[in-house]
Amino acid sequence: MQESADPLVLDFVEWIAREPRVYSEVVATWKSSCPRLTIWEDAADKGYVARETIPGVGLAIKVTDSGETLLRANGRIA
Repeated sequence: MQESADPLVLDFVEWIAREPRVYSEVVATWKSSCPRLTIWEDAADKGYVARETIPGVGLAIKVTDSGETLLRANGRIA
């Protein structure tokens, strides 16, 4: 069964999958003052992305195995 997601969540997870992103970049790029626009939180709550501390870099956001599965299931990566 194909797992589908909100298109903005897919965009967010795909953006993170392209390259490691430091937390500050993620927050600056995907911040929203709209309580109904919870892309970042939705992706994290569903386990598609996770925080990871990288020595010399700091807190970074990476795509999880579940996130990669979601992208594949929705034709976003091969």
